[in-house]
Amino acid sequence: MIVITGGGTGGHLVIAKAIKEELNRRGIKPIFIGSTYGQDRKWFENDEGWEATYFFDTSGVMNKKGVYKIISLLNILKFTFKCYSIFKKYKVEKVFSVGGYSAGPASFGAVFFGKKFFIHEQNASMGRLNRLLTPFAKKVFSSFFYNDPYPVRKEFFEKYRVRKELKTIIFLGGSQGAKAINSFAFEVAKMRKFNIIHQTGEKDFKRCEKFYRENNLNVDYFAFSNNLVDKITKADFAVSRAGASTLFELVSNGVPTLFVPYPYSAGNHQYYNAQFLVNNGLAFLEFEKNLDKNFFEKIDNSELEKISKNLKKINNQNGVKLIVDTMIGY
Repeated sequence: MIVITGGGTGGHLVIAKAIKEELNRRGIKPIFIGSTYGQDRKWFENDEGWEATYFFDTSGVMNKKGVYKIISLLNILKFTFKCYSIFKKYKVEKVFSVGGYSAGPASFGAVFFGKKFFIHEQNASMGRLNRLLTPFAKKVFSSFFYNDPYPVRKEFFEKYRVRKELKTIIFLGGSQGAKAINSFAFEVAKMRKFNIIHQTGEKDFKRCEKFYRENNLNVDYFAFSNNLVDKITKADFAVSRAGASTLFELVSNGVPTLFVPYPYSAGNHQYYNAQFLVNNGLAFLEFEKNLDKNFFEKIDNSELEKISKNLKKINNQNGVKLIVDTMIGY
């Protein structure tokens, strides 16, 4: 039996889902161990692809201070021993961590109780839990550190196309939204030069809806979409946060992108994620405070086409299969 653990945010959970689906295709139903905080329960509580799901009352440690940090650590330790009974009940042999605070109990449990342990590090700046546990892992998968392919849904590869002309821009602030990117989308939409697709996020949806209606702007805006691949495929260019999963989805679909890193990401990892592409001439990067709608006037269509073609070389559509092959092979 295999346990998949970790989450908190969509970037972690999309990896967990991809690995779970590949295991399902092979007739294997894994177990998920996550947290009651974050998005874990929303994603997986009613997902029949799991043999069982567990959501522990655990939260992050690094954002805590003093006695609250100690309480959080003790809580993780308590649920680490809870994992022992889960491992025993289901005869668990392997634990696959996608990182995040949700991964703490099952990851420590894998180390303490002698299970084969695997890590997927999404970002160009390794998370603290992953850094701590790397010496105990059989294998650490990373697109940034070890050139491993990044697990991305096959639809992003199948619907890849070369972008040759800038007509449609998609704005992506993640499932929670990004107010700065949303406000930037308003400025670009008012230019009335481009078709606009806009993922607003749930928290800022009403403000965005009010703006587009009051200004009579024909924009495809939405809080969240389960069919984001089709939205992205329609775009010739993206303005996006630089979470690793979104970054590699855009890469795999061939979308040139202006990345606007979340300034408070742990270890500033979104900046380093984007810089990985920028250093290779495959993306643009700007900080929130410097966003300027005139940016799009400077984009040359030949440069757009060159970037779109070269993005195809960055990722491998067999990423999920290769990871699962490696894990099962141990």
